[in-house]
Parts: sequence; structure tokens; C-alpha cells
Amino acid sequence: MELARPKQWAKGAFVLIGPVYGLQLFSAASALAVVGAFVAFAFFSSACYIHNDILDRHADRVHPRKKHRPIASGRISPGRAMGFAAALAVLGGAAVLLVPGGAAHSWARELLALVLALYVGNVLIYSAVLKRMVVADVMSLALGFVLRVIGGCVAVAVEPSTWLLNVTLFLSMFLALSKRLGERRTMGDLAATARSVQGQYTDDLLRMSVVVTGVATLLTYAQYVQAQAEHFTRGFNLLWLTMLPATYGLLRAMVKVETGVYDDPTELASKDRPFQAAVLLFGVITVGLILVFRVGGKVGG
Repeated sequence: MELARPKQWAKGAFVLIGPVYGLQLFSAASALAVVGAFVAFAFFSSACYIHNDILDRHADRVHPRKKHRPIASGRISPGRAMGFAAALAVLGGAAVLLVPGGAAHSWARELLALVLALYVGNVLIYSAVLKRMVVADVMSLALGFVLRVIGGCVAVAVEPSTWLLNVTLFLSMFLALSKRLGERRTMGDLAATARSVQGQYTDDLLRMSVVVTGVATLLTYAQYVQAQAEHFTRGFNLLWLTMLPATYGLLRAMVKVETGVYDDPTELASKDRPFQAAVLLFGVITVGLILVFRVGGKVGG
């Protein structure tokens, strides 16, 4: 299972964003559709990771952490890995069948299959070309998260709003750029050897880009909070409370990456207790307010 990188399945949480804000998790059919979308993205992303690991196996051998991956270390041959990737892709396709049909979810399966195809196509183009193109590399990675959000929305027939797509885009760019900066902090001159595009970045450019995308994420989310004031105001806009853990979490991520404690935001999310607490608090406040104030209404996903 190590080859499939199950820890990365946590990124599938982006599939839940549209259904949560659109209040589409309260029926068995919608819940099953979300599960199908989550599982499909998990298996297809694992298949894509394996394909990328096969292509990057030589460069990974000089990376302090990636050199221990099954393919780079030689524990699993590229041929066996590709067979496993094909099996995961088949399972991912089967997961799409969990999305219910019928009038309420008309074309949901077909649209989800299309989004998954776009996701896989984006990853393959990234692996072949875009990962060596400055800025385009992080844009491609960000698109993967945006497609996860769209996939979750189409599975339950919720239209994603502009703010949702913008927040996802800026946040995922922030995560990708933070990873680039973290690698330079931990690997120094070897960063360009392990990832060729690092030769086109500089510390100052990455630091500035991390700050810009982090601020853009917070400002875009703040616009949503302000736009929802009429729904969540009891004395003041209670949804504003979510700005506190959101701001803390982003700034803590910046600090930990800048100081080289973590070189990957995924590692930060899985190991840093204060960051995990901020994410949990954000989720609890958000879901709690939505349930209290907006059950029975329509939330603009």
C-alpha cells in the first residue's frame, strides 16, 4: 500500500467542500455520491502518483525523503508498479458507479467521469511537460484540487460558486509553492537536482509567491464571509470566527516551511498538532454554523 501513498488520500477532502456548503450530505443518495467521488479520486490519484514515481525514479534517488519510496529504492520494479496502477484505475472507475442516477442526479456519473478524465489528463501532462515549466507547474497542481472540488459538486448536482473555485485555486497554489520553498530550505543546491524546475525558482521569488497566494486565499475567503453576513449575523457575523483558525493555520504553515521544519504541507498536516487543531476548529465552527443557521436553506456552494 505504500506505493499508493494512502496518506495523500486526505487531499480528497476537497471533494467534500461543495456538498458541505451546499447542504447535500443529508440524504443517503447524496452521501453515497460523495463517497463514490472521494474513492474515485483517491484511486485515480494513486495510479497517477505511481506513474509519476516511475518517471521520476532516478531524480528521487537524490532526494533525502523520496529516495526511500518503493520504486526509487528498487523495492518494487517499474513493471509491477504499472500493473498496480492499472488495477487502481479500474477500481477508481468502478467507484463512479456509486454515484446514483435518476432525475436528481441526471448525468452525474457521466460528468464525474469527465472530471476524472480531465484530472488524469492534467496529471499526465504535468508529469510529461508542465513539471519542468516555472509557474505552470504549480498552476497544474492547483488545477488538480479545483477538479476535486468540481467533482464533488457534480456528484451531488451542486453548482460551484466563483468564491469556492477561487479559494481552492489560491489555497492549492499556496500549498504547492510552499512545498517548493520547503524543498529549497531542506535540500539547498540539491533541490534543482531532485526537481529540475527548482533551477528556475529563487528563494525570494518563492517566498513572495507563498505570501501572495496565502493573502489571496484569506482575502477571497473573507469576501465570502462578508457576503454571507445576512445569513450568519446574530449581533455580529458569527462566520467571521472562522477567519481566526484560517489565518492562524496559513501563517503557521508559512513559518514551518520557511524555517525548514517541514518541506511538504501534507507532512505538516499529518504531524503538526497546532496546525491540525486550527483545521479542526475551522471545520467545527463552519459546520456548526451551517447546521444551526442554514439547514433547510440553500448555501451557495
